Amino acid sequence: MRHRSVSVSENQGCAWTRRRTRAKLGATRPVKLIALDFGTTTSKALIVAARYHSDGLGGRSEIRELGEPYRSDIVFTPFLGERIDEARICALLDGWLAAASAAPEDIVGGGAIITGLCARRANAADLAALIRARIGGAVIATADDPGLESFLAFMGGAAALSRARPGVPILNLDIGGGTTNLALGIDGEVLQVGCLFVGARHVEVVPGSYRVAALSQHALRLFAALGITARPGDMLTPEQVAAVLEFQALLLEAAVSGREAPFQTELGRAHVDLPLQLPGRLGPLWLTFSGGVGELLYARLQGHAAPATTAFGDLGIDLAARILASPLLCARLLVPAGGGRATAYGLLRNLTRLSGATIYLPRPELLPLDNLPIFGRISSTSSDEQIHASLGLVRRSARGGCLAVSLAGPAAVKTLGRRLGEALRIRQFPDSLPLVLLVPDNVGKALGAYVSDWGRLPVTVIVLDEVDPRGARFVQIGRLVEQVVPVSFYGMGPADHEVP
Repeated sequence: MRHRSVSVSENQGCAWTRRRTRAKLGATRPVKLIALDFGTTTSKALIVAARYHSDGLGGRSEIRELGEPYRSDIVFTPFLGERIDEARICALLDGWLAAASAAPEDIVGGGAIITGLCARRANAADLAALIRARIGGAVIATADDPGLESFLAFMGGAAALSRARPGVPILNLDIGGGTTNLALGIDGEVLQVGCLFVGARHVEVVPGSYRVAALSQHALRLFAALGITARPGDMLTPEQVAAVLEFQALLLEAAVSGREAPFQTELGRAHVDLPLQLPGRLGPLWLTFSGGVGELLYARLQGHAAPATTAFGDLGIDLAARILASPLLCARLLVPAGGGRATAYGLLRNLTRLSGATIYLPRPELLPLDNLPIFGRISSTSSDEQIHASLGLVRRSARGGCLAVSLAGPAAVKTLGRRLGEALRIRQFPDSLPLVLLVPDNVGKALGAYVSDWGRLPVTVIVLDEVDPRGARFVQIGRLVEQVVPVSFYGMGPADHEVP
């Protein structure tokens, strides 16, 4: 009876907290979301004003945009020899923030992503750290995460089309200077991601000609396989350009059709960064394109004249034309939103979410928490062995970590919470490591109370409710604002799984 009485009191308290939070959220000042995309060829920024908003009926908090975002000009990514020019990136970033009237302390979420061949530069990770330090801990900055880039491009360009066509599989191909990021989605949700080293800028040329200016390592490997001896300063023949484009189109066609043969050769395997696994019995795929090459492709479809020969100093214009000549790649073609800014739109609108208002957070001063790994999923049906294995993974992490939690129903909150607490006690889980539980249900306070034995167990447990990692591998948790926290997921991989 005593526990039943506490449970009723908690439910009443949760409802009161939601009503109070709704009133507060409606009065908060605007905040800012930012999306930065540094690619092989170009860089860009989107910045939008937003408010924390709560659904008046269900009490679900969200970040709601106010008006149109600030869109920077698309500029060439600055390089200094083989390195990214960090000083010029800083100048660009300062200019974008000033133009959008955005102070670093106003930014509560979003992300910066360094993609394609840019992410393979020696100082890509240093640039990610620089961005985080300059804008603040609320922003994810990541390099060389092809799964995340594929996910974001789909969400930024094809998700609306996918939701409008229930049950229809849509594959988005985000083709930039260095990579093609592929994402398969149904009903607006990404199911599979992949990445190929197929892009416009593996072969750089002097604008207006096919005189080679620079070659990537993948281009050198391809030239060797095709018997092309041209090097910087040499002119490519029309036949050589056609052979390069034919190979790239072959890989794209194989990816969308599920044919494995082109990827079983040594050359084909070398062009795979992240393999795309298409499910069986999927049915006919519809395709969308994004990225710089996608933008060129759709411009041609809309009747615009092609830019001048190699106007951008690469083979992007030619690659778009070769894709349009492929019946397989253009048989079922849809036009997405966002165009060349698809990845940035995905960052802006899909990376950051708000937790529920009934989180369990005994020590708010611990926030923000950066780069916490998500070690898998436990559920009401997990065995004691599985729970102990999951906690063992978190304990081995120097930063602590997260577990996604699935509950079979309200009654499971108490049962699973006590089982987790007992496992933490048996393992003597150190109180210096944060254990963050991510649960989609509105049960944060109750679950945290049962896990911690109502605060008596010396552990650092945080429960964020009404959030779901959706296959992410890392989480960034912002500071508490008006009883909710911004939560950003990144490092997309296969769907969450229970630890065996």
